[in-house]
Amino acid sequence: MEQDHRAASLQYWEETHRTQGYARDRIRVDDWLDRFADVIGQTDKPVLDLGCGGGNDTLYLIEKGKPVIACDQSETAIANIQKNFPEVRETHCFNMLDPFPFADGSFEVVIADLCLHYFLEKETMQILREIQRILLPGGHLIFRVNSVNDIHHGAGKGTEVEHHVYETDAGTLKRFFDEADIRRIFSEFQIEYVHEEIMTRYQFEKRLFRGCVRKAEDHG
Repeated sequence: MEQDHRAASLQYWEETHRTQGYARDRIRVDDWLDRFADVIGQTDKPVLDLGCGGGNDTLYLIEKGKPVIACDQSETAIANIQKNFPEVRETHCFNMLDPFPFADGSFEVVIADLCLHYFLEKETMQILREIQRILLPGGHLIFRVNSVNDIHHGAGKGTEVEHHVYETDAGTLKRFFDEADIRRIFSEFQIEYVHEEIMTRYQFEKRLFRGCVRKAEDHG
């Protein structure tokens, strides 16, 4: 079943990115990262944009003058990034269920915007361990994930295969978090900020959690 979900996810997102045909002047940037401007501004290293999709956060970071490494499982998404953002000199196409193609301690800031809620809990924990590995001690993971109150975007719909995880009609998985889920699943990090809020970038309002967590300092 895991492989079926993985294949369904890739098929869904390849089709989505082909259909959308993102052009740079159509990409909408919202201000969700402004709250973490000090975290982003402190690093001289490239910022890793996991699950970059159409490039909303990639564009935000470029406009802030930050070098970006953009990653996605979709070859079409990566091709669009390369077309729209020649400033991005490094991209990677890989599934987050696989080992990340980066050395230990490569980054001070990782952004995972709406890409961590498509997995079973054990898979999510595996992904977070990889993020821990590639972060330097004291480095930050900044993220947004679906809220259990996100009724316009699938909360409570489909077949529940795990607590707060549903299989969609397309055969993909969707996880919806409450604050207790976040504090449990991200417990290996130091949680600096978590807040439920509304995003209005889509046709219907989306309820999500915005968060920032830090890898513990290495005092050894």
